[in-house]
Amino acid sequence: MKRRNFLISPPALALGAAAVPALALAAPAIISPQARILPRQGKGPRIVICGGGWGGLTAARYLRELIPNADVVVLERNPSFWSGPMSNKWLVDIVGTDFVQHDMLRPANRYGYQLLQTEVTGFERAQKLVRTTHGLVEYDYLILSGGIRDAWDAWFGDDQRAIEHTRRHYASAYIPNQQMFGLKQRVKDFKGGTLVMTLPPPPHRCPPSPYERACLIASHIKKNKIPGKIVILDPKPKIAPIGMGYKQAFEELYADVITHVPNARVQEVDPFNKKIKTTAGELKFDEAIFMPPHQAADMVWHAGLIGKDAATGKPTGWADMHPRLFHAHGDDSVYFVGDLMGAISPQFGHYPKSGHVANYIGRIVAKYIAQRVAGQEVKPLLPDNLCYMMVNTEPQEEISVKFEYEVDPSGKVLQTQIDMDVRSPDLVKEDFAWARGMFSDFLAI
Repeated sequence: MKRRNFLISPPALALGAAAVPALALAAPAIISPQARILPRQGKGPRIVICGGGWGGLTAARYLRELIPNADVVVLERNPSFWSGPMSNKWLVDIVGTDFVQHDMLRPANRYGYQLLQTEVTGFERAQKLVRTTHGLVEYDYLILSGGIRDAWDAWFGDDQRAIEHTRRHYASAYIPNQQMFGLKQRVKDFKGGTLVMTLPPPPHRCPPSPYERACLIASHIKKNKIPGKIVILDPKPKIAPIGMGYKQAFEELYADVITHVPNARVQEVDPFNKKIKTTAGELKFDEAIFMPPHQAADMVWHAGLIGKDAATGKPTGWADMHPRLFHAHGDDSVYFVGDLMGAISPQFGHYPKSGHVANYIGRIVAKYIAQRVAGQEVKPLLPDNLCYMMVNTEPQEEISVKFEYEVDPSGKVLQTQIDMDVRSPDLVKEDFAWARGMFSDFLAI
């Protein structure tokens, strides 16, 4: 077992919340995964959040405000917060590391919840226990907010050698962690040739938008006069969303660098000999950013809460959940927040797997649990979504997309998509204001 350090915040007075006694947890001489850890504090409900990303940290903040006596615990494997949104700009040095990487102890201390750095390894839902590498954690309500997993097995089956080689050399860093620095170094080290980018089939995490990433890397290639090109292998029949905005960027700004290939579903990948075969043809590459299909984080699979396709009986890859109340079917003590969520509506499928939606759903789920604790009727709420994408760096210009939601008379959730295709420096200002506002909301900065 790898040695891991405890990262526990002594909860402090939260905004609008009562003070919580500081946690005193002495690490045992021998860590046992069967030992019960984190004794309950106070007389309120224990709410455990697995995942300290956009959605999990937001839920933690608002649970402490809405239920002042709640014992809120966040379990997160990473030592610091990394933002997927804005990370494409970080890859090409438009923002620094301190813009996308942040301390998680600050919001924990500010808002008054406990934070433990540990790996979630499983669940005993009948006993309401979370298994971690440090021991068992009790809960009354559980929120799963672990984001996505890269489904490399969709390409390689059980070929662990190919999976590991691809992960080490061609990872996309769509799961913010140490891969971020590796990808940035690969972009800086690219001296020319063909850089292949695969896009996951929908639904997938965005941001970071793969099209935005292609534009910013293409800008880097042009600025530094690198004799290279980017080939985007897109499984969709056309660029979407904001298709016109990206189409114009590809043609007007990067016609000599970017080639977009539609209907290019990946069939085979040979990472050792740098070859890829798709439904649109085969090609060799010098460098690659491989994005396999995305699925709900491992923790949802460990919990046995992955949905099944009604027609085939096969796993959907996403959480099996109530589309309006966001709790698990068959276990209303478990809620889902963020990118791992299942389908919402037959009209559009999933909510966008974005930081904006994760933040919004985190606030909604906190309100749902607060209503239940207070014995009130739970009233379904709807999120919205807003995403900005930079497509030009000299001058800095962006496009954006907005999603609005409503419920029709039959109770079905409907989505309206509003594309802002015209490149504008004003959208850059809006983007940075949006990001700073979001970080202030759940990171207390």
